[in-house]
Amino acid sequence: MRSDIIKKGFEKTPHRALLRATGLKDEDFDKPFIGVANSVVDIIPGHFFLREYSAIVRETIKEAGGVPFEFNTIGVDDGVAMGHTGMRYSLPSREIIADSIETMMNAHQLDALFCIPNCDKIVPGMLMGALRVNVPTVFVSGGPMAAGKLADGTIVDLMTTYEAVGKKALGEISDERLKEIECAACPGAGSCSGMYTANSMNTLYEAMGVAFEGNGTILALTDERRELLRKAARRIVEMAKAGAPKIREIVTAKSIHNAFVVDMAMGGSSNTVLHLLAIAKEAGVEFDLANLNAISKKVAHIAKIAPALGTVHIEDIGRAGGVSAIMAEVARGGDILRLDALAIEGSTIGDRIKNAQIKDANIIHKNENAYSPVGGLAILFGNLAERGAVVKTAAIAPSMRVFTGRAVCFNSENEARSGILGGKVKAGDVVVIRYEGPKGGPGMPEMLSPTSLIQGMGLGEKVALITDGRFSGATRGGSIGHISPEAAEGGLIALLQDGDEIFIDVDNYVIEARIAPEEIARRRAAWKPFKKTIESKWLKRYSLLVSNAADGAVLKNDL
Repeated sequence: MRSDIIKKGFEKTPHRALLRATGLKDEDFDKPFIGVANSVVDIIPGHFFLREYSAIVRETIKEAGGVPFEFNTIGVDDGVAMGHTGMRYSLPSREIIADSIETMMNAHQLDALFCIPNCDKIVPGMLMGALRVNVPTVFVSGGPMAAGKLADGTIVDLMTTYEAVGKKALGEISDERLKEIECAACPGAGSCSGMYTANSMNTLYEAMGVAFEGNGTILALTDERRELLRKAARRIVEMAKAGAPKIREIVTAKSIHNAFVVDMAMGGSSNTVLHLLAIAKEAGVEFDLANLNAISKKVAHIAKIAPALGTVHIEDIGRAGGVSAIMAEVARGGDILRLDALAIEGSTIGDRIKNAQIKDANIIHKNENAYSPVGGLAILFGNLAERGAVVKTAAIAPSMRVFTGRAVCFNSENEARSGILGGKVKAGDVVVIRYEGPKGGPGMPEMLSPTSLIQGMGLGEKVALITDGRFSGATRGGSIGHISPEAAEGGLIALLQDGDEIFIDVDNYVIEARIAPEEIARRRAAWKPFKKTIESKWLKRYSLLVSNAADGAVLKNDL
């Protein structure tokens, strides 16, 4: 076993002495040592209860013949961090989490890894770290929260609260209604109930085979979720004793391809593109961003979930058959899935989904009755995004799929929010928010507040928004993010001026600024980067080291 380096032989007497201080006995030194990476954080609704989960996991590992060692990672709640400087720490936290997993596992030479993430950057960060270590690994997330309900029966969620702010600004709802929405939108523990980033990633981990069925859809703090923890804990001991399969045997080109396929079928958060690109790099898998459009053309969009469809939430997907039913329906429509990809059971994805069926065709549609014949995400290219831009097509109204508008430019999210509230943005405009990319932000903050204001103020089908920043999974409408190269790199988005004509054609994957080449050259010669004051030492380092969004915004190692 890998852990023999810290526990076997007379020369490891000091090591064993320290381990005995933690409660280990003679018989424990012949058992596999298993790291339990918990992400309990009291301020995050999807994480504050995870101490209970780790207790179940540790007890089950002991019963199955392993020795668990729990450690913790940090976590940022994107909703709480949204709309202020705290959001700049969200994406960078992914790198800290990955480094923490690598540090703890390699410093102590543990044999296997059990990961308990749930929200946003924590999910990909843990897998990125696990891929560096490359030991047997399983994931069980905290699970989603249920959707909320108002007194009149209206279904609400986190997105409702953001859009309610816009309605309140217009005087369309009362203080009392706003407070009712606030108190009902997030009714309890779990990751937010729609197809936001957390639930997108947790469902995709099923598709990739690093988590068991139900990981993305079984509600938090249910008996079913607790049994999933026990099942996975027993399995990690089996894998640790066998030394296989290692995580890099599961996370391969095939499994990453499958994740993107399911992402298209479900219309997941645009953040999944950023995270899956980063995961691919850690796994040593080459993946061209342009390949996503080729996948999209072959995958029907068969599950529409809030915010794309406000009445359907992730728990409904679970009741309708779950991720396996979606994958089985996709497979029925063609050979786009890699069914021979390995899963943590030791069998294949094809074996896992062979008996899966749709239980409610109103929630998970058949291919013949798809919401769209193509997938729910697209990558746009053009002079405004030479290396690509990401749009969640699943959440765009048909009237916005081809759009031409006048640029209204802002050099920060705060400036944009003030401009939108102040009436600077009108129907027919394209809101441009720049210098919010990985390097320019720094930290590539999410633009949920501006997009929510646009929706709440009744401009959702009349205004587009483009940014080198990114969006929450809760974003809907004509919102195009991850524009690469970003403004801080000198991308064309930095040269735009108010009134410039912007053309967007989602179905043909095009985003262009209709500016003459000689005018672009003139502006580029006169361009001076917009400079932000960065007080944080960590964010300064991050800005110097981070790569382009088209490369997953990972930190560079080859300086």
